[in-house]
Amino acid sequence: MDILGMIEKVVTSNGLVVAFAMVGLVMWVAYSLSKLTKGRIHGSAIAILLGLILAWIGGAVSGGSKGLADITFFAGLGTMGGSMLRDYAIVSTAFGARFEEIKKAGLPGILSLFVGIISAYIVGVIFALIFGYHTAADLATIGAGAVTFVVGPVTGAATGASSEVIAVSIAAGVVKSIVVMIATPFLAKPFGLNNSKSAMVYGGLMGTTSGTAAGLAATDARLVPYGAMTATFYTGLGCLLCSLSDHQRYLPLGISFIG
Repeated sequence: MDILGMIEKVVTSNGLVVAFAMVGLVMWVAYSLSKLTKGRIHGSAIAILLGLILAWIGGAVSGGSKGLADITFFAGLGTMGGSMLRDYAIVSTAFGARFEEIKKAGLPGILSLFVGIISAYIVGVIFALIFGYHTAADLATIGAGAVTFVVGPVTGAATGASSEVIAVSIAAGVVKSIVVMIATPFLAKPFGLNNSKSAMVYGGLMGTTSGTAAGLAATDARLVPYGAMTATFYTGLGCLLCSLSDHQRYLPLGISFIG
């Protein structure tokens, strides 16, 4: 067996290990590029962009629908990015969070969760209508995607949305995450992001744990735990509210609020 054949055999037999190694490489490149911006664009934002570019390249080369996972050499990415590890990530993000902690932000922190989720959901539904989506399941899923890219798939599974619509919801959430990552350092001064309480309220309004944490890290690393705390509750509460639905019409709680 030639060297290339041996390498292919090892890689295909250890796809998940290769997937973790590749993600690690992408993260290393992303954070190296972040240093060139002096931290103004966080490495996480660059990593997401690189991931989207690689997924597009994989789809273009293979002609499939799963990005790089359609290429045998990178098949492990399909497992790593599958529903099992996605659900694990949801649980691990929320694990250890205690409701007593969020009380430290007081009533503004609690209200920010509901205001952030409902406003993001409504904006997502409006854009879904503009782009021609009209069924309640589609509107619910895309609206939930605007909440975060985790809430979108969870809601899509609950409402029976198509894989295409779920993909759109993830894209909406990813765009939001990137925008929050990049915009947070510029919004820090006008929003008064210089203390733990304001960071917790900000995390409740923005949600998207990855975007909030990365944005606050680029602003002031000391604020990250506080913003991430409420952002974690935001994700869990978003999954609950957006997935609650009328069993006849799949009208989620958010749509019920706006009629």
